Amino acid sequence: MKSVIIGSGIFLFIISAGAGTFVETFDGGNLEEWQEITILGVAPASWNILDGELQAIAKDGDVIHLLTIGDEEWQDYDIEFDVKPLEKHGRGNIAIAARIDRIWGVVCVIGDLPFPEAGSRVTCFGGDLEGNMFVRFKSELTPLLKVGEWSHLKLRVHGKLLSLWINEKQVLNSIVLEQVAHPPDFPMGKVGLGLANYIAKFDNFIITGDTIPNKGRLSVTPTKKLAMTWVSLKNL
Repeated sequence: MKSVIIGSGIFLFIISAGAGTFVETFDGGNLEEWQEITILGVAPASWNILDGELQAIAKDGDVIHLLTIGDEEWQDYDIEFDVKPLEKHGRGNIAIAARIDRIWGVVCVIGDLPFPEAGSRVTCFGGDLEGNMFVRFKSELTPLLKVGEWSHLKLRVHGKLLSLWINEKQVLNSIVLEQVAHPPDFPMGKVGLGLANYIAKFDNFIITGDTIPNKGRLSVTPTKKLAMTWVSLKNL
């Protein structure tokens, strides 16, 4: 249950001073604006809002389930959110996605995908999200997100460059988004979060960019997650 609310006046001043900021704290209790992308024809994941947090359950193998929101005209932006893995079932991955245009998009996963080789790593790829055609942009060894603890993910896609942070540590810097096929260079699109073989909670979903509309305000629980959120706001 969220019980600490950052002053709306301060937050509205921050978002009005520069780029637009879209905030989803899941306090509203519904997912009407969100849409799942089901890859490879598998059954949808379970997405429910519990006590102002989004809980997701996906336990059907390596297939990544994405929940997306936004406009296909959104272009350069930062995406960030808090995630707490609750249970892991076999090989598992937590995902953050950008420039989703129908079945095309860019996805970064933190987990233990079986490619390019075994091991815990962060991997970013783009292409046809139904699995017919994609390219791996970059893969680096990194620890798994800790089960039972909140982590903070941030993805920046500006022009042809992609950068990724995990708990405020930059793990990928200015990776070039290569052309796969059509659409070329993933120029714009929706955003999303996702998972495979995990039960996890998500909260404080924030998108910032010149093409992003101002919406929402931030509220957080008085825990370690509060400190991470203040750091995120200072970096907007």
